[in-house]
Amino acid sequence: MATLSPFHTIGSHCLNLGANELSKSAVTSCVCKSKVGQSLQRIDVGRKLLPGEVVHNVAQSPRWSLDLRCFAAARVSVEQTEESVTKTSQVDELQKQSTYLFRTETGGQVKVFVCKRSVKYVVDIEVSSLQLSSDDSQLKLSGGLYRSNRDIINQIIETPFIARSSSELALELEFEAKEVPCYLSFLLKASSGASSSGSEIRSHRKSSFCVPIGLDQGYPAPLGLSFSTDGSMNFAVYSRNAESLVLCLYDDNASEKPALELDLDPYVNRTGDIWHASIEGAWTFVSYGYRCKGNRDTFHAEHVLLDPYAKIIGSSIPNHHESGLLPKHLGRLCKEPAFDWSGDLSPNIPLEQLLVYRLNVMQFTKDKSSKLPADVAGTFSGVTEKVQHLKDLGINAVLLEPILTFNEQKGPYFPCHFFSPANLYGPSNGSVSAINSMKGMVKNLHANGIEVFLEVVFTHTAEGGALQGLDDLSYYHKNSVEDLEARNALNCNYPVVQQLILDSLRHWVTEFHIDGFCFINASCLLRGVHGERLSRPPLVEAIAFEPVLSMTKIIADCWDPYDKMPMEIRFPHWKKWAAMNTKFCSDIRNFLRGQGALSSLATRLCGSGDIFSDGRGPAFSFNFIARNFGLPLVDLVSYSNAELASEVSWNCGEEGPTSNTAVLERRLKQIRNFLFVLYISLGIPVLNMGDECGHSSSGSPSCGSRKHLDWNTMTTGFGIQTTKFISFLISLRKSRSDLLQKRNFLKEENIEWHGSHQSPPGWEDPSCKFLAMRLKADKAEGQLSSEASQLKGDLFIAFNAADRAETIILPPPPEGMAWRQLVDTALPYPGFFSTDGKPIREQMMGLVAYEMKSRSCTLFEACTDGS
Repeated sequence: MATLSPFHTIGSHCLNLGANELSKSAVTSCVCKSKVGQSLQRIDVGRKLLPGEVVHNVAQSPRWSLDLRCFAAARVSVEQTEESVTKTSQVDELQKQSTYLFRTETGGQVKVFVCKRSVKYVVDIEVSSLQLSSDDSQLKLSGGLYRSNRDIINQIIETPFIARSSSELALELEFEAKEVPCYLSFLLKASSGASSSGSEIRSHRKSSFCVPIGLDQGYPAPLGLSFSTDGSMNFAVYSRNAESLVLCLYDDNASEKPALELDLDPYVNRTGDIWHASIEGAWTFVSYGYRCKGNRDTFHAEHVLLDPYAKIIGSSIPNHHESGLLPKHLGRLCKEPAFDWSGDLSPNIPLEQLLVYRLNVMQFTKDKSSKLPADVAGTFSGVTEKVQHLKDLGINAVLLEPILTFNEQKGPYFPCHFFSPANLYGPSNGSVSAINSMKGMVKNLHANGIEVFLEVVFTHTAEGGALQGLDDLSYYHKNSVEDLEARNALNCNYPVVQQLILDSLRHWVTEFHIDGFCFINASCLLRGVHGERLSRPPLVEAIAFEPVLSMTKIIADCWDPYDKMPMEIRFPHWKKWAAMNTKFCSDIRNFLRGQGALSSLATRLCGSGDIFSDGRGPAFSFNFIARNFGLPLVDLVSYSNAELASEVSWNCGEEGPTSNTAVLERRLKQIRNFLFVLYISLGIPVLNMGDECGHSSSGSPSCGSRKHLDWNTMTTGFGIQTTKFISFLISLRKSRSDLLQKRNFLKEENIEWHGSHQSPPGWEDPSCKFLAMRLKADKAEGQLSSEASQLKGDLFIAFNAADRAETIILPPPPEGMAWRQLVDTALPYPGFFSTDGKPIREQMMGLVAYEMKSRSCTLFEACTDGS
């Protein structure tokens, strides 16, 4: 029989099995956690439990109510114990056993052992050193089982103790597996033989004795749902301001009410601000959520909340409450599916060599014209099926619009969760199929030399998102900036939110092999805890220096999903953060419609030194002409009514669809011009889905107005020539990477600016709409090849945004070379671009004159005579 040491005060922390060994002592063992814990602690045989070490947590408890409605699991005084163990079977038994030690209000001691034997749970209770009033007094246990303060199991227990010795009484209770997890709450009743009534004996804290059965304390890390080697499940969630928390378990995904609710003890199941518990993995429950209780202004106990760290999300079901119906998502009680990543390698493409294609997973292949099976169209698997189209274009990176679980009414830029792809992108609209489908897509794209980037939104959540109601005072901006509070703005630089965002990013990199992230509404990442602007925001800096993200591309995009407008802001970068260049978009649009300044065009062509000369370079500029919000490329040259003033568009003479040949030809030239400038400029070109085939939103700038991509348009005359032109421009960028794919800015001696007729550019003339530049090949780089035919010559590029033709005089080419025309956007297809180039004849001694049509762009390359 174990001997009990004098009672000592025990803090609310777990048993420390790593303490230093004291002087030689008797062979002893400490009491281990039960099998249902998150992980089994190792038996330390040969060491005495030290004073101050703890077996289970201790705290003050309210008095036990007669209807057994107890709130906490084990608010008890726990004492240390010693027990000799010499056989392996005894050690194994201890590993399946939890022990609780109490002191009674009359000075006695109560020891409770909880263990599982076969399919039943056994509770052994031993009472010792209890002073009864008379020799013939009988001691009884009076209690019952409960699961939460709203879930009382209809089982009242009244049973006498049996004397083992003159000072020790004991009894054993058995419970069927179907009755657990639950709590056993009981009192001791001492009565004489003459009377059935007697005095009630409670713990020294004047409360009932209460122990969990089939439910263990659990562990505070890792957050979310995790599994131990024995299959038990650990739950851990952050909530600083909740007064209590209920774990809700469902045995049916379609059910609106949980099959089981378990109140977590704020003393036993809480470490700091983390609530935690563990149960066996053999239960039939399929999903879970939480109820949080506390201040009625911030907590609504009737709502079942999604675990922010859940990795697999069940389909949404309606959540009924006073304010109406909101989507309710639940975490799935299963491990993430295994996936064979063998052979997968990230292309790890240098930043300056990226060629990006932005797409919406659903819209990319959902249309019947994709000719994909119904369960594949509109999913990650659909993207996999269309990888050849990306390769034909020459793309080496795809940027996926947000694919996280989101509010389907408001769109993907209003997320509900940060750790799982939306179920609708899976072949069967299931969470597991979505995960496997996405991983398969990433692996396939990697095998074809294509990196995968995700647009992510960490600055706000949708109404009813995973974090709302869990601890709004910690997760959201409250009582700081009214506008932020109305937007459900996350307090991104608050430590626990910062940790969640970093954990999410690590998850996508390690579990899904994602190569980069584009942070939407990035300007809000600069907000401090109280809504103030920070010059050195902790989250932005932490992302820049996070080791797991060291090889990923990190892009800031200051477009605001609420205002539908980009914000121009100087973003701190630590030479890690790239940025979506909204100035490139607006300046190029303005110039090509005939209203922009030559200096603005020149700045964008050379890599936006006004933005990226702060220690980065042009490779950190992600350039775009059109994107998923605003007008697509074909609409940019077809609509320009007053409502579209912010789009900086031009309809080329008529609004909307037209049969006017002159207008159609002008629009075609403008589309070519936009694409030409996009791919000829220093920086990373980002092509928007559908711009290669005239995908239209009928003049609506709303993201919700975008239609599914019509694959039939790829085979139209416009689709064929535009796709081939993009492929040509991408090939040109690669072949002339010495001038067009530079990580650093061009040297001053490598660039010359020209006006028409070799005159200086009209920098100060607002009416001047012509600019030409000569990019000089570095002689050292050009002579690396032993083949004379492989020598790289200069590039001469001209832009005419005027309504009149311009005559350009090309400067003399390098010695032994001649100018060849590669592009003239005003010429008819197929002659407006050429891989080999068309020789240009001299018209004056050593000079070449060329007439540029109105609103066109042209490019010449100096080549050796024999090339």
